[in-house]
Amino acid sequence: MTKAAELWSQSRAGQRRALAQLLTLAESDSDAYLEIAAQVHQSTRGALRVGFTGPAGAGKSTLIDAVVKGLRALRRKVAVLATDPTSEISGGALLGDRVRTTFEAPDPGLFFRSLGSRGARGGLSAAADDLLEILDACGFDRLLVEAAGAGQSETDIAHVVDGTIVVFQPGTGDLVQAMKAGLVEAGDLFVINKADLPGAELAAESLRSALALSSRTQTSPAPDVLLVSALENHGLDPLVRWIEQCAERACGRDAEESRRRDRLERRLKALLERWWTAELDRTLEGETLDRLFDRWRHGDSAHHLAAEIIARLQGPGGGTRRSEQR
Repeated sequence: MTKAAELWSQSRAGQRRALAQLLTLAESDSDAYLEIAAQVHQSTRGALRVGFTGPAGAGKSTLIDAVVKGLRALRRKVAVLATDPTSEISGGALLGDRVRTTFEAPDPGLFFRSLGSRGARGGLSAAADDLLEILDACGFDRLLVEAAGAGQSETDIAHVVDGTIVVFQPGTGDLVQAMKAGLVEAGDLFVINKADLPGAELAAESLRSALALSSRTQTSPAPDVLLVSALENHGLDPLVRWIEQCAERACGRDAEESRRRDRLERRLKALLERWWTAELDRTLEGETLDRLFDRWRHGDSAHHLAAEIIARLQGPGGGTRRSEQR
């Protein structure tokens, strides 16, 4: 039995350490994970995926922590997947499992996982979809996904979840920037967090006005805007109810088919991007890069070098080396 198969079997049996190791394998070694990917996909049960995105500092982590408590009170099995921004300099990330959670005792109905964005655009790790399928297949029925919050354009999350919650805080210019970046178009529900701060009502009214004028209202009603204070436990019940209603809406057959097609397209692109990046890194390492640089230094143009790189990626027979192995 391979390492991936062993971890998969143990994870299905409820072993948390094995589940953590399997998630690490899926994130860091796509070749090894490919051995069990079909089994994982066939074992999924249609868990609800809810995404949380928005500007850094809006309190997404604290809000998710409060939402988890509400869902656990309803006896939902909850898994949280939180993406932390990876440093472009060191390649590392501060993974906040211990920082975010405030649960004092182990809870068999809750699993929390942090992962680095690893340079992925859109504030979400490229491996997120694989990890969500694993958590779904292991029995969690509510999957909460937090985007990195490193900028204003974390919209990719909307393509891997069933409902997207966009979180703002009052008293900042984040709303204007989010409108420019298209974040307003990505949300299914909008939350003004830290509603105990001055300016919360004004921020909510401004957001409602912006949503009423957006292009999306031409085909559907404007999304709701909730005022919430996670720290003071205010407005959380309507938020948890919205998530439960989202689970009911996600069961519609047409919506499910459309969502699956969109996920498949996005996933294929992400997998191809990961593969090409890995192959490019291998192609350019060591003497190969030295030779290409030497040619560029002596006058070769960029398109000649690009052609040689592509030829090296394709291999001798014109097909990819890895596809031949598989």
